[in-house]
Amino acid sequence: MILVSISERNEVIKLNILLGVSSGIAIYKAVDLASKIRKQGWNLQVIMTENASKLINPIVFSSVGNCKVYTDTYEIESGWIIHTELSKWADVFIIAPATANTIAKLANGLADNLLTTTALAFDKGKKIVVPTMNTRMYENQITQENIEKLGKLGWKILNPESGHLACGEVGKGRYPENEKIIEFIKIVSEEKPLEGKKVLVTAGPTVESIDPVRYISNHSSGKMGYSIATVAKRLGADVTLITGPTCIEYPFFMDEIVSIKSAEEMYKAVLSKKDNYDILIMCAAVADYKPKVSAQQKIKKSAETLTIELEKNPDILETIGHSKKENQIVVGFAAETENIIENGYEKLVRKNADVIVANDARTAMGNDRNHVYIIFKNNSIVELEGTKEEIAKELLIKLCKVLQES
Repeated sequence: MILVSISERNEVIKLNILLGVSSGIAIYKAVDLASKIRKQGWNLQVIMTENASKLINPIVFSSVGNCKVYTDTYEIESGWIIHTELSKWADVFIIAPATANTIAKLANGLADNLLTTTALAFDKGKKIVVPTMNTRMYENQITQENIEKLGKLGWKILNPESGHLACGEVGKGRYPENEKIIEFIKIVSEEKPLEGKKVLVTAGPTVESIDPVRYISNHSSGKMGYSIATVAKRLGADVTLITGPTCIEYPFFMDEIVSIKSAEEMYKAVLSKKDNYDILIMCAAVADYKPKVSAQQKIKKSAETLTIELEKNPDILETIGHSKKENQIVVGFAAETENIIENGYEKLVRKNADVIVANDARTAMGNDRNHVYIIFKNNSIVELEGTKEEIAKELLIKLCKVLQES
């Protein structure tokens, strides 16, 4: 068994991102998007429309994105024609914000500025448009038809959010969070080995009430489970996340999120859905025991000692492991503090799982990195060290191979 340090082995995928900026009032948020693209380690170049450059000086985008900014179709040097060269260079062409005017031009093949000319020439990469405008403009039938047309022409549409708009109105048309746009770029750009597959992931801790203000739980942050759900979506799967209470934001673009508190609630949620999924990944840190009686009122501090009788919670992994369908893959997690591999393999056998991911609970819970042992039924073991997102991808790629072989 050889330890694979994922961070050392993998290089950052150097996507070439061409950011098109039109003159929506949300343009100030696009400055932060340029910064976040740069921080991903991707290569960035920016095209601004003439009106966009009236709202924000191109120097701002150049500074935060550490990149070249183009505004003039005729800024040609030594035969380097901007719209044809940039359209060949980019892996992803994203327009954010995209005004109703720019969307209309894209949908109808108009090429009267550098952004639209480049878009018309762009034919080899991924195309993303982020509509952002007044809600009445967005809901206008013409705009909706243009957006629908762009979808049919191969553009990926990241729909706007609903909320308070810069114009003072409330409705749909709000620029999405830049973290969501970054995740959308990753989803659009990633290969799809899990396309057509359904993945169920449990994550986070469960909490077992002692009384209305106290409970039994554990130190699980939910980060590992959320990373698995996020990466599964990037790889093309339909993803359902069943999560206990955490302090982190839900992953973007989940097909379904079920929020639970107790182990009993998670048990019922998993059992009601389990037959409809190809891969079930039980990453949640489910409480093994719960108070036999949960007090209806707060227990007052009186006696020097307090005895709470506990009873076993239902075992979710064991239940689905022994009732799984043919070609279903069941993955469990083992958070151990000693004999990690041995205890992980024993858990795999006892609960009839296909894979167990074993790790040291003392260092895994709450951290962004992990050191795990992926244990398979044939007793083969893969040892991995890296960020939880990196480990999630390695795990899911290996599960793809198991699916192909089954």
